[in-house]
Amino acid sequence: MIELNAAEIAAITGGELVGAAASDPSIPVTSATTDSREAGPAALFIAKPGEFSDGHLFVERAFEAGAALALTERPVTGADGTVFPGIVVPDAVAAMGQMAAEIVRRLRADGPLTVIGITGSAGKTTTKDLLAGLLGTHGNTVAPVGSYNGEVGVPLTIFNAGYGTRYLVVEMGATGIGHITYLADMVRPDIGVVLCVGTAHAGEFGGVENIARAKGEMVEALSPEGTAVLNGDDIRVAAMDKRTTAKVLSFTSSTDELPGNHATLRAVDARTDGQGRPIFTLEFPTGERHRVESGLIGAHHTANLLAAAGAAFAAGISPADIAAGLSGQKAASRWRMERTDRADGVTVINDAYNANPESVRAALRTLAELGRGRRTWAVLGEMLELGDDAVTEHDAIGRYVVRLNISKLIVVGTGTRALHTGAVMEGSWGDESTFVQTPEEAEAILESSLEPGDIVLFKSSNGAGLRFLGDRIALNTPTAAGSTQDEPNRGEAL
Repeated sequence: MIELNAAEIAAITGGELVGAAASDPSIPVTSATTDSREAGPAALFIAKPGEFSDGHLFVERAFEAGAALALTERPVTGADGTVFPGIVVPDAVAAMGQMAAEIVRRLRADGPLTVIGITGSAGKTTTKDLLAGLLGTHGNTVAPVGSYNGEVGVPLTIFNAGYGTRYLVVEMGATGIGHITYLADMVRPDIGVVLCVGTAHAGEFGGVENIARAKGEMVEALSPEGTAVLNGDDIRVAAMDKRTTAKVLSFTSSTDELPGNHATLRAVDARTDGQGRPIFTLEFPTGERHRVESGLIGAHHTANLLAAAGAAFAAGISPADIAAGLSGQKAASRWRMERTDRADGVTVINDAYNANPESVRAALRTLAELGRGRRTWAVLGEMLELGDDAVTEHDAIGRYVVRLNISKLIVVGTGTRALHTGAVMEGSWGDESTFVQTPEEAEAILESSLEPGDIVLFKSSNGAGLRFLGDRIALNTPTAAGSTQDEPNRGEAL
């Protein structure tokens, strides 16, 4: 993070200096965090209220770790009654956004900076990782850790940038209309990528069309000098070309001509190899062609590879470098089609970080493809936040499992019962589908039933926790105390 002092932070946020910062407003900070365990010398500890705890309870711990200042919503005193030095603001999260916007402004003033925003109902993190890996060979690149993509996660990403940062990749999620506008106003992207409009969180948004409206806020934020990189294979995303004054670059794996008079990036002869990895010829708007052989697993990643290529092309990277940079890249973030081949011949695919109807179908197709000639297992948990469509969507996934001829299905959790019912009703299944209430019950079945050569997929929304079960099965280790402890949520959204 670029260096800021207490006085500057107070001016940026409209906050009040308290404690020692009131008498010495020149106290500097060079990093910022919402996690007291990460606070070190010259750190700003941000005491934001959380879903399960309150950051104000950890201010003293942050100073014990070396923090120099705190950003709080009320003065916090230590055991001796002294107020910790800091800045008091009405809303700590809003203040984070104000600081992030000022940092981006200063970085732009200091030298060339290209900001790339990525949104979509699925694939944001994979596309971000691909793009960061590609751009990182061409200049200092800052990108989110994991899935930092909300009103907390985006500022935390920006706080990692400094003078000399050439590319800033920002993943943007939303839980409602106006959220992406808020984030885009913060970072002012030069390039905006929209991947897809899915049905995940449809209940929360009030329908798929509202999701499309929210995602389109990305391209509306672009200037005429910017570039919108749009998925031409998603009809709702393709229609966003009418919502922007920026240049438009579409990407597609189709041979059909796309509507609209704008540049197109195309995956020609797209297929997967024997390990399920996407392979295609990447055709650029210039007509130049280069081979891409991905290290990711699943045909659905072709769209993410194209999106990353489009953003890099818009940023000025050469076609040859783009193809070379994408080839071989594997998943950089955990629980995204993460493959483990156990010593006993069992293959585990852990894709249980997030789930919606589209991504579950894509993962199941990959399982069916990889499992030809093998016994296949799908361990599926709940797809959360589908609203009134939850029963229908889970039922449809169960039927889809049967149509793909998956050998065994384990359905985990009360909210997924319709998935089990759909599978049973679709065909003449006997004990091929099993419903259990807990991951531990599923684990017991797998431990007693998996055989050498089997391939098992774990897929669920984050909150269902199946990724931890997937880890245990991949490592062939039993449940251990504390093994289901979650990682801190720092602003992830759709």
